[in-house]
Amino acid sequence: MVVHKIITLLTDFGDFYPGVMKGVILKICPDVKIVDITHSVEPQNVLQAAFLLSNYHNFFENAIHLVVVDPGVGSEREALIVERDNIFIAPNNGILTPVLDNCKIWRIDESKTSKFTKTLSSTFHGRDVFAPAAALAALDKIEEIAEPFKDDVIKLNIFNPEIKGNKIKCNAVYIDRFGNVVTDLKRELIQKINPKGFYIKDTYFPLVERYVDVEMNEPLSLIGSFDTLELSVRNGSASERFGIRCGELNLEVV
Repeated sequence: MVVHKIITLLTDFGDFYPGVMKGVILKICPDVKIVDITHSVEPQNVLQAAFLLSNYHNFFENAIHLVVVDPGVGSEREALIVERDNIFIAPNNGILTPVLDNCKIWRIDESKTSKFTKTLSSTFHGRDVFAPAAALAALDKIEEIAEPFKDDVIKLNIFNPEIKGNKIKCNAVYIDRFGNVVTDLKRELIQKINPKGFYIKDTYFPLVERYVDVEMNEPLSLIGSFDTLELSVRNGSASERFGIRCGELNLEVV
């Protein structure tokens, strides 16, 4: 019987590979509903995957969240299940950082999950490890393919800016299709600092409430829908115009 009726998928796989994973899931658990969050995570960007996970999981009830951004595929890194209000399945590489409070953690036995695909590829654990684990978790059969995990879970340095005077070091974690640069600098901290804006190198990004608060093609900063600081250009791309990519970001507070 299906206990968890929704499985969400977040990967950096692009096309084809997620379809194979869905086939594995539905073969084991045909009554589950699969929701694609995105398969366009920046390749191997574990920090971005963790950030996105932190921003969608709470919109689902009684769901399983499967996240496969796995630069260490084929290595000795563990495949984990985190059990709490929802269930989270991902490699032990930091993706699970936002969801580790008040939880039980399991290690997936790859020799057991791979029986369902009759193979264990060194390059596609999404198919042979994570997809079967998600399907079996939906059927409340975690104990059949996993055992309690007592070792350390890898954690990322996210939502933890370094502040020295008027300098802030944070992360650019996501760039959307419009070229808006999303950071992990939370609303609460911004309100505490109460800045007028931010400099990145020689460019000033005034802190405003709406895109229309500046002239067309002018830079701006605001608290976006992720509830974190975003750097933008009105009707333009901040990422392209100023060469900002995902990674460490240094801000000067004004």
